[in-house]
Amino acid sequence: MQITDLINSIADRGLELFAFGRGRSLPRDPGGLCRALLSERGEASGIALARELVAFYRGLDATGREAFFTMLGREFGPDHAAIAAAARAFVAEPSAAGALALAEAAEPPRQELLRRINMLPEGTEFVIGLRADALDLADGKPELRIVDADLKHVLTSWFSGGFLELRRITWETPAIILEKLIQYEAVHAIPGWEFLRRRLAEDRRCYAFFHPALPNEPVIFVQVALVRGLAGEVAPLLDPEAPVGDPAAADTAIFYSITNTQKGLRGISFGSFLLKQVVADLQQTLPNLTTFSTLSPIPGFRRWLETAAPKHEHPAVRAAAEALPPVLAAGGIDAVGADKTLKAALIGLCARYLAAELRPNGRPVDLVARFHLGNGARLERLNWAGDTAPKGLEQSWGLLVNYLYDPAELERNHEAFVNAGKVATSRAVARQLKPYL
Repeated sequence: MQITDLINSIADRGLELFAFGRGRSLPRDPGGLCRALLSERGEASGIALARELVAFYRGLDATGREAFFTMLGREFGPDHAAIAAAARAFVAEPSAAGALALAEAAEPPRQELLRRINMLPEGTEFVIGLRADALDLADGKPELRIVDADLKHVLTSWFSGGFLELRRITWETPAIILEKLIQYEAVHAIPGWEFLRRRLAEDRRCYAFFHPALPNEPVIFVQVALVRGLAGEVAPLLDPEAPVGDPAAADTAIFYSITNTQKGLRGISFGSFLLKQVVADLQQTLPNLTTFSTLSPIPGFRRWLETAAPKHEHPAVRAAAEALPPVLAAGGIDAVGADKTLKAALIGLCARYLAAELRPNGRPVDLVARFHLGNGARLERLNWAGDTAPKGLEQSWGLLVNYLYDPAELERNHEAFVNAGKVATSRAVARQLKPYL
């Protein structure tokens, strides 16, 4: 018997046990189902109630789902009076027992509700989808943001690095997983099977993290090209007709696409863990590799150039941001590339955007830069016309960036970044950046 059939059999029996001898009927409202699930101690009846709650939620439209989250926010938060009492007791007499009592009082019942839903075979997948819905609905709504925070908290514990399994994906990997790569790829679309086959050839690598609860769902995956020298253009790496190289002749591993597949796991960090494991595996299996680098998009640069840079406090940034748009609008990057001064200005502004444009918390505004620099990578090189496909032009006027993962420097760079906000840059990038600091 399959596990799903077994659980359904237990749930069916649980529905009978829930009502047996107690004169109870199954609640028909979401709040009632949630309260019944939290109060039930029997395993079979708990599974039955969890199954009913999941089925109820899946039948809701967008308005009903927002009402569901609002109900969770209002009715299944912690008891404020209990928190206050535990806090007063701890302040009066600090102790380990008092700290534990305070922690228990502060935990919202909806977190336990999520753990009970996870008794179902599809429970983890459902909670991930629940958080994806919460992310869509919570913007500007504090009551929903707190529910999202609880979902993220629970999922973070379920998806810690120790639960994730690194697998290399090849053309021999089951088709159900290969199809997911085509479906989820978010950086450089995979138009069809022949394109995927080339990305899994001998001079390419693909690795993914899997979770035991989602055996056929890659949680995150990275695509790697094995080449000679630092790649600056993405088109040759994606070309399905490109000749297959010899992995033993390569000296550089280029991470050219990293995709998080589950929206509901947004903000839960395991990408750094993935890259470091991949680097270790490549070093072990291909000792000829000496350089590990990304070839990364710069998704917010063009928007920053057109909106924030013209109003910048730095006069050189303002001047360049005023000079570039008319030329870009008239002739695109070809026109700018033909003018040495304008080309240097566009590259310099991009360096400024990546290394010195910061959020209020002192981290880079560019999400890709934030990720790689936070991992300890170095901002190594800006590449002119690295991606001239429509998406590349729309995001960054075709510029791409290499972030260098030097195993000997990763921890030092990471510490300097997280503790002092210092961005590690190559000498070339530092020169390009200097006029705009």
